[in-house]
Amino acid sequence: MNVEFIEALEQLEKEKGISKDILIEAIEAALISGYKRNFHSAQNVRVDIDRQTGRVRVFARKTVVEEVLDPRLEISLDASREINPSYQLGDIVEIEVTPADFGRIAAQTAKQVVTQRIREAERSIIYQDFIDREEDIITGIVQRSDNRYYYVDLGRVEAMLPFSETMPTERFKHGDRVKVFITKVEKSTKGPQIFVSRTHPGLLKRLFELEVPEIFDGVVEIRSIAREAGHRSKIAVHSNDANVDPVGACVGHRGMRVQTVVSELKGEKIDIVRWSDNIEEWIANSLSPSTVLSVTIFEDEKTARVVVPDHQLSLAIGKEGQNARLAAKLTNWKIDIKSESESLKENDVLVTSHDDQENTSLHYDQEGTPSDVDEN
Repeated sequence: MNVEFIEALEQLEKEKGISKDILIEAIEAALISGYKRNFHSAQNVRVDIDRQTGRVRVFARKTVVEEVLDPRLEISLDASREINPSYQLGDIVEIEVTPADFGRIAAQTAKQVVTQRIREAERSIIYQDFIDREEDIITGIVQRSDNRYYYVDLGRVEAMLPFSETMPTERFKHGDRVKVFITKVEKSTKGPQIFVSRTHPGLLKRLFELEVPEIFDGVVEIRSIAREAGHRSKIAVHSNDANVDPVGACVGHRGMRVQTVVSELKGEKIDIVRWSDNIEEWIANSLSPSTVLSVTIFEDEKTARVVVPDHQLSLAIGKEGQNARLAAKLTNWKIDIKSESESLKENDVLVTSHDDQENTSLHYDQEGTPSDVDEN
């Protein structure tokens, strides 16, 4: 090897971001094996490549001992002091043993090692780039699909988008551009494996961060998200600045900001509600767009009894219980929804009788499971 080889390594370092020193160390390690294999040597050797000239030299490493039992690995004290008078017992003596035709072996080995290390380094670099982007959003191009995944080209690597992580109405074809949320990055023998999602709540959060500067700057915070991908989501926001309306900031002028997010999610409905550290107000807000008349909190059971106007009971519960279910997930509280007339009737019965009365209102827990609840 020569100066041109070193220059080639320096060029690789600039273009691929692979350290020249790391490549040379890998070549040196491979040449040790090559030397022992080609020259049938069992010696303990070290290969040195000059970082400036590319010159390759092989050194046999021998330990200084009083009595030599294995001349391939040991050297006597007298013999070592002929080389350098300062050697002591236990020191390591290096003697150059570079074969005459070792340059050819070195060149072949270097080519193999460099090719392999470039591949490994590129995989490592890609892995490091993407492991830092877990739980982030990225745009890719759909390349192909099989019976389980869409394969999305992210530039230097393909990500896997499971069918189960796409919205019910989504169907992608080759060449479609799509924003995805990186859920997991794993190492494998074939390089990094990147898994992405279109249904993860994090996608909704990142989309709002892209569209709402106040969220990106930290003025407005997203405190909670509940999502049924492709259908409806709720997002709770809070402002750290009394002069900034968090809901208005997310909606944008004439709804432009939220509509951009809705468009990216193929028409998914999004309710933006104001977070509050007052539990009653927080739960009332979570049931938007319905009006809430009162909220009664049962701390021990982490349950909230909510009363809504008669004509808004179905709105509060939502189609197939969706609004109440999302509110329960958003707040992490069980929510018992009653109509105003039902609540008044129940209160009247409680005043006039101690008999158990059947309550047919709907109750929703954090998992969104409705059930009939009997109250006394």
